[in-house]
Amino acid sequence: GLDQCVAGGATTATATVDVKFKAGSIETNRRISVTYPRSLTLVNFYPSKGLPGSGKSTVGRQLARRLQLPFLDSDHVIEERIGCAIRDYFEREGEAGFRDVEESVIDDLTLQASSVLSTGGGAVLRPANRLHLHARGHVVYLRSSPEELFRRLRHDTSRPLLQVADPLGRLRDLYTQRDPLYRETAHFVIETGRHSVATLVNMIAMQ
Repeated sequence: GLDQCVAGGATTATATVDVKFKAGSIETNRRISVTYPRSLTLVNFYPSKGLPGSGKSTVGRQLARRLQLPFLDSDHVIEERIGCAIRDYFEREGEAGFRDVEESVIDDLTLQASSVLSTGGGAVLRPANRLHLHARGHVVYLRSSPEELFRRLRHDTSRPLLQVADPLGRLRDLYTQRDPLYRETAHFVIETGRHSVATLVNMIAMQ
C-alpha cells in the first residue's frame, strides 16, 4: 500500500486515540484527542501494497481503525470502476488512459466525508490530483528510499512499471521524478525506514 495522508474541508471531526510514549526504559500510554477536517490520505512515491508492515494500505487500514474512520484505497475503487485489474487496463489502454480514470476517482474520493485515503504511487503526476489532495485534506508523504522499496518489491510481479530489466534503476528514476511532487502535495513528510506499522500510525496521529 502508500502512502500520503490528507485532511481538509469545512467540516471537522474528533477521534480519541491511544498513543505509546517511551522515555528511556519507561513506556507510558496516553490518550489524546485528534481533530481533523475532511479526510486523511496516505501516499509514497511507489506503493508497496500488501507487504506486511511496509506500505500505505497497511498503515492506512490501521490508522483508519485508530481514528474510527472508513478506509478507502483509490486503486481498489479504480478496479471496481473499470471492471478489471489495473495491470490489465494499463496494458490495454496505456498509462494516459489509466491516469484519466485515476484523476476522476481521486476527484470523487477527496469530496467524500471524513476518511483515510490511500492513493496510487503515480497519482501526483497529474496537477489536478495534487491540487485536490492538498486543498481538500491533510497529506502525509510516507517516504521510502528506492533501495528500501527494491528490497520490498523485488519479487512482486504485479507492478507494471517495474517489469523491466533494471527495476532498481527504474525505482531510482521514479523517485527522482515523483519525490518533488509528493513534497509539493504533502503537508507532512514521514521517513518510513524500518519503523513498525504501529509506530508509523502513532507518528501520523501526532501530526
